[in-house]
Amino acid sequence: MPKLPPPPGRSGGSRPQPPNPCVSPPYPSRPASHRPGQSGGKLPPEPPPQYGHAKSDGKLVVAAIDFGTTYSGWAFSFKHDFERDPCKVSAQTWTGNQLLSLKGQTCVLIKPDGKTLEKFGYDAETYYSQLSQRGEHKKWYYFQKFKMMLSNKPIHKDMMLDDESGKSLPAITVFSLSIRFMIDDLTSMSNQQVSGLNLEDIYWVLTVPAIWDDSAKQFMRLAAQEAGIPCEKLSIALEPEAASIYCRHAPVKVDATAGGISSFKSGSKYLVLDAGGGTIDITVHEVCFGGKLKELFKATGGAWGGTMVDKAFLDFLADLIGKDVLQRFKDDHMEDFLDLLRDFEIKKRATNSSSEGLVTIKLPLVLIELVDECKGLSMTKIVQSSRYANKVTLASDKFRLDFNIFRSFFTESINAIVHHMKTLLREGEPSKAGAILMVGGYSESPLLAETMREKFPRLEIIVPTDAGLAVLKGAVIFGHLPTSITERVSKYTYGTDGIPVPSFFVAVRIMAF
Repeated sequence: MPKLPPPPGRSGGSRPQPPNPCVSPPYPSRPASHRPGQSGGKLPPEPPPQYGHAKSDGKLVVAAIDFGTTYSGWAFSFKHDFERDPCKVSAQTWTGNQLLSLKGQTCVLIKPDGKTLEKFGYDAETYYSQLSQRGEHKKWYYFQKFKMMLSNKPIHKDMMLDDESGKSLPAITVFSLSIRFMIDDLTSMSNQQVSGLNLEDIYWVLTVPAIWDDSAKQFMRLAAQEAGIPCEKLSIALEPEAASIYCRHAPVKVDATAGGISSFKSGSKYLVLDAGGGTIDITVHEVCFGGKLKELFKATGGAWGGTMVDKAFLDFLADLIGKDVLQRFKDDHMEDFLDLLRDFEIKKRATNSSSEGLVTIKLPLVLIELVDECKGLSMTKIVQSSRYANKVTLASDKFRLDFNIFRSFFTESINAIVHHMKTLLREGEPSKAGAILMVGGYSESPLLAETMREKFPRLEIIVPTDAGLAVLKGAVIFGHLPTSITERVSKYTYGTDGIPVPSFFVAVRIMAF
């Protein structure tokens, strides 16, 4: 199967091509090394849109899919609802044991034929664990947190993904089946609101991390098309941009002059910290006249999301009871393993910098018995003889940890974010920002938000009430109003110094993906 095309701007002298209907709505862009006096690829300014009663560009329904590392979800809005209230969207509510969320786990269970989706989300977790209990899981394909496999590696259409047991399927199959599930789930709910709605009536927006390279973005586009979305009905939106668009409409700041809460004003410069399960995306935006947004600095970030906290907890358990025991527990008792992680997730979301005392996690009895069987010692004695003896206890199935131990699971992730932010704020444009807008599910962690306020006291730290849905809602708004972003900074410098540039190049919009 053919490899994906190279990223735009890297073909080495290729002639500009006419617009492709399968490419997202184009953005004007300027090279990262832009200096006054250069054209920088800027386009003539467009008339500013009217906010308050936003004007849709005619799409009957816009649907967005936020395909996350840990959690995924979808949302949609009708044209008439958007024009009355751009932030009014409909979204699915997902449930998994004790967890209730507006996003579901990014888990997919595929039948033994390798082509048919069986379950997605929490249902995939539960069904796979039941298969595991009966010893029937080995022929099935179970994938989780597989989005990160597109980061920092060569991407091509025929690449393969390994599932939890090491079996492989084409990555395009795994991604397209997941997207297809969300298409079917969304259209089912939208038809409950408006009967007779056809798939052709929906315009789709798929979100991707801003720090991804162009081959990964193009791969997601191909997966969406294979899932059944026509290329002319699809746009790709960068996650921090989508979140910023949403917060341009939503009330996020106290406005002393207006005596209430407002969105960002024209001229405001701020950093967008999109903290998800896998990646941290950071961009710098400015609100322009008319409410449009301009990117001031290229997107940066890394793989420091909430999954680093999960890994630290599992590493802690492995250090305590042994990697071999933990792996056997996961392999033989998947349902109990998932219950343990869900209980940890609930405690993780509630932890802050001032929490005192002990945090209690319920350990599955089968894990306690497995430790006794494999180690020849009770888990209670193992805990008592460990280096954590003074800060960790086990009474029956209640695993109690000192909050300082529990907060240490966040250390590597938060330190990486803070270090990167400090480095970024020494740059020209980022240093002019007056606020940090925190969005994404990980931004809802009180500990992360409190740390940011402590480390960056000069900046206003803003966490919207629905930070975890900001990307999803913003992607819907972007679909209705694709001209929300007026200018972006190119990842690459195109090297035009000293080279005569034909006048027609000045008006060429660089196609990002």
